[in-house]
Amino acid sequence: MIFDTHAHYNDQAFDEDREKLIQSLPENGIGLVVNIGADLESTAESVKLAETYSYFYASVGVHPSDSAELSDENLAWLKECTNRKKVVAVGEIGLDYYWDEPDRNTQKIWFERQMEMAREVNLPMIIHSRDAAKDTLDMMKAAGARETGGVIHCFSYGVEMAREFLNMGFYLGIGGVLTFKNAKKLKEVAEYAPLDRIVLETDCPYLSPVPFRGKRNSSLNLPYVAEAISQLKGITKQKVIEITNENARKLYRLGQ
Repeated sequence: MIFDTHAHYNDQAFDEDREKLIQSLPENGIGLVVNIGADLESTAESVKLAETYSYFYASVGVHPSDSAELSDENLAWLKECTNRKKVVAVGEIGLDYYWDEPDRNTQKIWFERQMEMAREVNLPMIIHSRDAAKDTLDMMKAAGARETGGVIHCFSYGVEMAREFLNMGFYLGIGGVLTFKNAKKLKEVAEYAPLDRIVLETDCPYLSPVPFRGKRNSSLNLPYVAEAISQLKGITKQKVIEITNENARKLYRLGQ
């Protein structure tokens, strides 16, 4: 069974058929899904989804693009949420320099605070890093992220940065972008990274793999990503599915 380590089924793109689609996942080979908190609202919605569906888990956190909404009060609320039985990670948190808002200092403050929270509650971190490789790495090292562990979501840097994050014990999240013709850098990373450090993710409803690029994504499309990895690694798609499932369970400390 496939483990989707990063999904956003609370997104309005799923409003018309959310329940039907989610209920169809197990019969289509999707065993487990972690729904991701990206702001305060989606954190609450992710926890609700995890409590509704036995094969769903949740993360809690605020994406760098929404970090200006954070305060001491709602950070305390996020920390309370980590006590919920099916919350398995803090994230997605990090830095995103593609956008100018909020300012970089605001992003850094709340990235540091949320990493501190992850360490306090002893949960792995889901890291979002876009156009901010050096600052992300430096801040993770300063925060002792190696001890907490986690995943670099939607990995988008080259082999050199992959090596740095792998050396910290982090997993690399790989999704539909791997199937794009212009994804040369990511293909090199997928070849380089040991298979036991890779996890599958969709980031749905975004980043659908070829042949569905540009359309709404869902966990049902993950076999295309597994196939792309299998071709790069020279092993069967089923082997990729088995090992990445095992990796995801280790990442989120779920056991067998």
